[in-house]
Amino acid sequence: MSIFTVTHADTGCRARTGILTLGHGQVETPVFMPVGTNGTVKALTNDDLQEIGFSIILANTYHLYLRPGTAVIEEAGGLRNFTKWKGNYLTDSGGFQIFSLAPFRKITEEGAQFRSHIDGSYHLLTPEKAVEIQTILGSDIQMQLDVCTPWGAEKKEAQTALERTAQWLNRARVSWSNAAENGYGGSLFSIVQGNFFPELRRESAEKTLANDTPGIAIGGLSVGEPEEVFREYLHFTSCLLPDEKPRYVMGIGTPEYLLWAMEAGIDMFDCVLPTRTGRNGRVFTRDGPLSIKKAENAQSFLPIDQSCSCKVCKTYSRSYLRHLFKTREILCSMLASYHNLFFLHQFVLESRAAIIENKFMEFKNEFLCRYRNKRGEL
Repeated sequence: MSIFTVTHADTGCRARTGILTLGHGQVETPVFMPVGTNGTVKALTNDDLQEIGFSIILANTYHLYLRPGTAVIEEAGGLRNFTKWKGNYLTDSGGFQIFSLAPFRKITEEGAQFRSHIDGSYHLLTPEKAVEIQTILGSDIQMQLDVCTPWGAEKKEAQTALERTAQWLNRARVSWSNAAENGYGGSLFSIVQGNFFPELRRESAEKTLANDTPGIAIGGLSVGEPEEVFREYLHFTSCLLPDEKPRYVMGIGTPEYLLWAMEAGIDMFDCVLPTRTGRNGRVFTRDGPLSIKKAENAQSFLPIDQSCSCKVCKTYSRSYLRHLFKTREILCSMLASYHNLFFLHQFVLESRAAIIENKFMEFKNEFLCRYRNKRGEL
């Protein structure tokens, strides 16, 4: 059964709008998903997220597996009941976190063995175990366990990784089908790998499509490659995927990257960047990123962004936010994170409207012209 319906395709590029039908409500696409690593989006409440308008957030399987553990969450009645989030949950498989723990993990045909960053204990995460954990969490969308390779990896390493990812998908799909027969209602998304080799990307896409999962993610991007390489391989890989499936790119969260993704026909994206940079005193504006901690804001009584309608911009000045940052008040993290997520959500809403009007490329070019002219550094 399909979970995705395309509602409009822009006539000037591959950008499109759609609707994801999930277990806890419909999600309009394109959609940016805030990241709630430990079952919470840092510095924000569930009410904040609902007030902004989010209907789906991401949680981290690796971290929740280690703490508080699946036994606690299962006893609570699943992640949604544990956290009291009313919308949908997408959970990753833990693969990227294990990829990031290179000195502390070993990947074999069976799965990924790793040492906990919390207490040093050893664990084995298999494709079946990843499905089992995410089923206990009650994910509306769960990701297969995959093997990610870094920018600069040799072709042999990339070939091995894509083959293992394909093998693990076969096993994950069996486990997911068994879970569905026992009442689990979430969808499994597969992941295309292949690093930065066109022939490997094509091979991985073919192996992935053979499993016919409800959705497909494009993996192995935003791993340190230059912008132009990201854009090239994003477009190349997206063109290999069927129109009727939702397409997801993990780990992108700046306006530029989101615009490039939407232009390539990507429907879903997530990133920790909006809240992480907010906690570090950096905020989005239509004139580019703003570092609130700079001395030039000490006596600026302007809002973060004069065109933003969020409650932070309606109420507080740059001067006050700088004061909060300098005095290390937690309120600064809360307000900056709220603004950044509101900004991105509104930005995606405007992008959707432009797609529906067949004006996405015009919207993209106008936005980037203003945003990058005065671009600071995030």
